Amino acid sequence: MREFKNAKELLALCSEKDLPISEIMRQREIIIGEMQEQEVNARMTHVLEIMKEAAFSPIKHPVKSMGGLIGGESKKLFLHQASGKGICGKLLEKAITYAMATLETNASMGLIVASPTAGSAGIVPGLLLALQEVYNYSDKYVQKALFNAGAIGYLAMRNATVAGAVGGCQAETGVAAAMAASAATELLGGTPLQCTHAASTVLMNMLGLVCDPVGGLVEYPCQNRNAAGVANALVAAEMALAGITQLIPLDEMITIMYTVGKKLPAELRETALGGCATAPSACEACHICS
Repeated sequence: MREFKNAKELLALCSEKDLPISEIMRQREIIIGEMQEQEVNARMTHVLEIMKEAAFSPIKHPVKSMGGLIGGESKKLFLHQASGKGICGKLLEKAITYAMATLETNASMGLIVASPTAGSAGIVPGLLLALQEVYNYSDKYVQKALFNAGAIGYLAMRNATVAGAVGGCQAETGVAAAMAASAATELLGGTPLQCTHAASTVLMNMLGLVCDPVGGLVEYPCQNRNAAGVANALVAAEMALAGITQLIPLDEMITIMYTVGKKLPAELRETALGGCATAPSACEACHICS
């Protein structure tokens, strides 16, 4: 199977081989990585195991982050939902809980899967694990969806960036949400084209999001933005599955995101010199600002 360099080539391969994005990406990993099929599958099984532990553990055993800015939020959400007072609906409530929990694991030096980065690691597992619980998908189907997410992340890394220091938070939580939206769309029966429409929608809706970590730590507002990223992904998947197309295709949106990111001032690209990081209350909390 030939390599794909952009979404247009990926969709062409899907059409030619009559395969979903997930399978095209899985086969790419086998060929490009020079690995046996069993090894590639085993690695993705391990990825899902890590994601589950990172998303579930903080709910049972809350731990304060290294910087002390977050910790215990996911358990609060879990208890709020369990009380029947949740207002987002079961799927989104679970998704934001798992997304925020994963950031708690990361910030307390636990093991996570960067998807595509540590600061955006909660979005893909947050949505996919919620979908698994609500719709009773087997691990096998979730693992397939993760290959789909990997394809979108690969395209963003190849043709743009996933680094907040380069493209702002739109390149981190934005790309993560695009990955989650595409993966969810395939998991729920969408076509490869619908997957790319979902990913494009997310990048459009999160365009220009700055990276302004308080104290330079991957804690706050990162955790909140993972929750918001999950919501963006779910909205985009819903739109795509309903047959709503995007005027701007994914390849163009990736380029636009990269262009916008490079135009953001340095203060808004992970330096903690602007945005939320300079709020008086934030400076007082982290004791770093002069």
